[in-house]
Amino acid sequence: MDLPRGMRDIETKECATIEYVRQKFIETSNLFGFQFMEPSPIELVSVIETKSGPSIKNEIYYFKDKGDREVALRFDFTIGLTRYAVSQKSMRLPAKFSTFGGVWRYDEPQKGRYRFFHQWDIEIYGEPNTESDAEIIDFASKFFSNLKLQNITIDICDRVLIESYVKDIFKTDSAEEIGDILRAVDKVQKKRRSEIIKEYQEKGYSTNDLEQILDFSQIKGTPQEIEKQIDTTKLKNWSKILQLFESLKNRRVENVRVNFGIVRGLDYYSGIVFEIFDNSSDLGALVGGGRYDTLTKAFGRNDMGATGAAGGIERIVHSIEMQGIADLTNKDQIWVVYVNDEMKKIAINTASALRFKGISVEVDLGGKSLRKQMDMASNSKYVIIVAPKEYSEKSVLVRNMKDGSEKQVKLESILNDPRANLQF
Repeated sequence: MDLPRGMRDIETKECATIEYVRQKFIETSNLFGFQFMEPSPIELVSVIETKSGPSIKNEIYYFKDKGDREVALRFDFTIGLTRYAVSQKSMRLPAKFSTFGGVWRYDEPQKGRYRFFHQWDIEIYGEPNTESDAEIIDFASKFFSNLKLQNITIDICDRVLIESYVKDIFKTDSAEEIGDILRAVDKVQKKRRSEIIKEYQEKGYSTNDLEQILDFSQIKGTPQEIEKQIDTTKLKNWSKILQLFESLKNRRVENVRVNFGIVRGLDYYSGIVFEIFDNSSDLGALVGGGRYDTLTKAFGRNDMGATGAAGGIERIVHSIEMQGIADLTNKDQIWVVYVNDEMKKIAINTASALRFKGISVEVDLGGKSLRKQMDMASNSKYVIIVAPKEYSEKSVLVRNMKDGSEKQVKLESILNDPRANLQF
């Protein structure tokens, strides 16, 4: 039996890693005071089009429900959280929300990208200010630190800065043309420069102007390094980038740099934008985000700005596995095995009693031989062996599976204080 294209079953090991990431995300969310919630998994198509326009239908799962309403599976969390935030007329600002869950996109399946995947998302709603942008980046930095991920770089830019530069070079105020050029910059990470130039020549754009923009998009470094390369006094919003870096320095956020090639693909970003990369991975950005005040305005709230970030969990899982950060199999699990059928009931009762104490325990339910039970228990930390001779003395054997050592322990002692009695 086949699955629909782009879908997959998520197996035990990956599920464990996803859960590990989720727990670290919630821990970080609590540290920063974000309110954890889950927006609806189904939205009206008209609401989604507010963010991304009618062409978004090519990228989402949408259908008509039994009430003949056009609805869609959520393709990100920003729409749902923003829809919710703008509807809360009496909500105290700034408001900080976080969420974690599955999303659906009708993209072309490729390595590290499926049509159903998991995302984490954080958003801050309120009066636009640099500290809110810094808070989002600080959160992402601390989150990756909590995950123990290494080789992380945070690339920061400003959409207003890039747009003003494009306007100046191309001598245009056309939103369509500016958006087209920004898409060219966004393609640099994915396509050859020669291919981009050829594509835009065919569209009628000046090759010299495009070359200048593409060269500009390659500039990256600390603000001090960039100020030595170019005249930043002519760049709109450069002062905002300096303010942001000053805040990040105060927050002890490292591995940040300016990268004029970061524009973010969606048209609604209106200020600071950023992406976070694992430099040892080839899967692209782990996180993308920035300020999007235009979306809250599109939803009818001119008094509310917004900034946020989202990251793909499957890409983070890939980095965790590649960096060998954590073996998330349950190494603390205990097995209770039994010598014969007479001891099976005792073993199950012992396992149940230990579970009441919060100990992770496995026991064979099918009456396998002791040898097969021991094979199944080979990766556990300890094995408790229930045997007639020892049980007649109200005891069990406890074997340390790491070094093979074994001792006889009173069953009552193990059940009363398992953690103390399962330590050699």
